[in-house]
Amino acid sequence: MASLIDRSNLDFLLNRWLKVDELLARPSFAMHDLAEVSAYLDLAEELAGDKFLTHYKLADQIEPTLTEEGVEVLPQIKRALEQFAAAGFFSAPFPETYGGLQFPELVQAAGLGLFMAANLATSAYAMLTIANARLLVAHGSPAQAEAFARPQIEGRVLGTMCLSEPQAGSSLGDIRTRAEPDGDSIYGPQYRITGNKMWISGGDQNISENIFHLVLAKIPETDGCLPEGTKGISLFIVPKFILAEDGSPGIRNDVDVAGINHKMGYRGTSNCLLNFGEGTRFRPGGRAGAVGYLVGEPGAGLAIMFHMMNEARINVGLGAASVACRAHLLSVAYSQERMQGRLERNNNPVPLIAHPDVRRMLLAQKCYAEGALSLILYAARLVDDRETAETDEERAEADLLLGLLTPAAKTWASEWGLAANDIAIQIHGGYGYTRDFDVEQLYRDNRLNPIHEGTTGIQGIDFVGRKIQKDGGAALITLGKRIRSTCISAAAADERLRNHAADLEAVWDEFVSLAQGYQDVGRDVMLSNATELLQAFGHLVVGWLWLDQALVTSTTKSPLQETKVACCDFYFQTEMPRVTNALHHLAHRSPLPATVPLGVFGVEQ
Repeated sequence: MASLIDRSNLDFLLNRWLKVDELLARPSFAMHDLAEVSAYLDLAEELAGDKFLTHYKLADQIEPTLTEEGVEVLPQIKRALEQFAAAGFFSAPFPETYGGLQFPELVQAAGLGLFMAANLATSAYAMLTIANARLLVAHGSPAQAEAFARPQIEGRVLGTMCLSEPQAGSSLGDIRTRAEPDGDSIYGPQYRITGNKMWISGGDQNISENIFHLVLAKIPETDGCLPEGTKGISLFIVPKFILAEDGSPGIRNDVDVAGINHKMGYRGTSNCLLNFGEGTRFRPGGRAGAVGYLVGEPGAGLAIMFHMMNEARINVGLGAASVACRAHLLSVAYSQERMQGRLERNNNPVPLIAHPDVRRMLLAQKCYAEGALSLILYAARLVDDRETAETDEERAEADLLLGLLTPAAKTWASEWGLAANDIAIQIHGGYGYTRDFDVEQLYRDNRLNPIHEGTTGIQGIDFVGRKIQKDGGAALITLGKRIRSTCISAAAADERLRNHAADLEAVWDEFVSLAQGYQDVGRDVMLSNATELLQAFGHLVVGWLWLDQALVTSTTKSPLQETKVACCDFYFQTEMPRVTNALHHLAHRSPLPATVPLGVFGVEQ
């Protein structure tokens, strides 16, 4: 079986560190036990290796193509997703009332991570579909959930999210897609949608019988003008084929593919420019305009869409962490096989892993990849706590922490997971940037993740402008209690962990003091430093997670304990100083990026 993610580490994260058994004791998950969780991950690992990994390179070479009928993708992608559906992986996190397996989010994320490690592009179709269906279960009417969520839960239909537009990008307040009232339907208020959407992953394909798009658009005001800003945005379900009375695909909706975007990675995922309502080929009801159904209330679209967007942010981080973990395993294997160089004169060549500098790279890579995976799975556990914890206070605390950590989970995992992939190429040397070895493709795939679901800069602005200021900084206070709890326990452990605990507590106090000071700075200062503040936060949080894991293993002498403590040592020696240096710079509150003259870039004033 191919090595995708270190299974022993994955089992440790779920069982010993995040205590999945405590989740299984809750009424929501009591139908499962630890044996079922293990079997679920075994099946995910097997199917990922047999059905997803086997076409990983081929899907990169044979990209989706646009024909007269629509977008065609590699046939192996369709077969892999059919197996994914048949095994119940689409339905894993959903309630039994919708035919779901009702697994905890923590377990579902771990399973999905194995598929992502094997083939990020094919997994993207599944990830988007699961998120689409969960939004509809949470916010759609019963009729919408039954008609549009259930087929996705069963894996018969795939879903998308349609936010960006060619002229607007991430600036969603500037979208121009219109939604004109068109009467009522059994699925709620019906509208005619016109406009263009860009960068739509899975926007068209020949995999599923239908495609359900979740589309952001604006309902015109009485004067016919579109409302300004994000408050005027509404959310609509727009199917590729309008449903017949029995729910099967009926006539073609007025949604057409204007072109395919060719990205450097994720090449197996079709990425489309979609035209809604042009009426050039498809005119449902005899007139132009794609038929769409309002989800929730008018003007509440962006707030509802954040349900899917926040899930997608964590899943982007999961994908980044997963391919970083696979790159690390490939690096370790190659460094053992490749004989190169000598440690002393006249000795025989030694494997790369014998060289201290290669071990340094492998340690850094392991800290980044497994640190990212730890951060994402910690966030997944918070999702479970938010939904199923015993008390209102526990659920509220989990929600508060999840909001604070989501920008870091997405950003740190995608930025430093990519750094792990970069190291993989370095370890492979000249072979690393050839197409013969997977690490080249893994790097290209992961390079997209710092941009997916909001760039690093956007996450930084959200973190500093909203998350750390919410409720008077309550989330930072809550997180601080958890960090101090780890430090107190580590202080009672061996000397190595005791020193790390003291360092962590000092850096955390410095970060909190500095972050609180940024609540009152001017806009130029905030925008100039938001990304660096978020990056320092992410680096600090991952240091805490490494210390917490080392602490869990501290009572037993084992290879696992040696691994966790060695990584914790390395992280605190080489990575925590990055946080200290960043905080020193951030303390100056420099507005330089915002105020630097454009002439510096050769641009006329």
